[in-house]
Amino acid sequence: MDQSSGDRVTVNHDRYPDEYLRGILNEVRTIAVVGASNKDVRPSYFVMKYLQGKGYRMIPVNPGLAGQEILGETVYASLTDVPVPIDMVDIFRNSAAAAGIVDEALALPVRPKAVWMQFNVRNDDAARKAEAAGIRVVMNRCPKVEWARLNGELVWQGFDSRVISSKRRKL
Repeated sequence: MDQSSGDRVTVNHDRYPDEYLRGILNEVRTIAVVGASNKDVRPSYFVMKYLQGKGYRMIPVNPGLAGQEILGETVYASLTDVPVPIDMVDIFRNSAAAAGIVDEALALPVRPKAVWMQFNVRNDDAARKAEAAGIRVVMNRCPKVEWARLNGELVWQGFDSRVISSKRRKL
């Protein structure tokens, strides 16, 4: 977080303090995943399954799969079709689509507490609009990865151990 302007706090979306991310993840319980997939090899499916295992209610949103089930939850065509209040919207769509999703979230009778845009999803205009309405925003991050990092689970998976690396080993 950077500066406070009145009651609003300006967030530096290039670098989030751990307290900011932890605050969101500790406060939310119901997460709508826009762009959810029923394919277990897709990142959205894996994130939903992981966070569901951590006690979050994960609600899939995908118009092409509406009425079906993913991980025991009914899939809805849009955020406005979800019959329960949503604490956080997790966006698994491209950056351009984020603006419309934020507009839809702002139109809900009970606004979400946070909007989270996945890796490679960033829309600064949508973020400003959500923040102006009092909604916290995270961009270009994954809540699954941040939850694991903040709770020490990345070490379990080999990260921070120098065992897993993107660099080629020298022979």
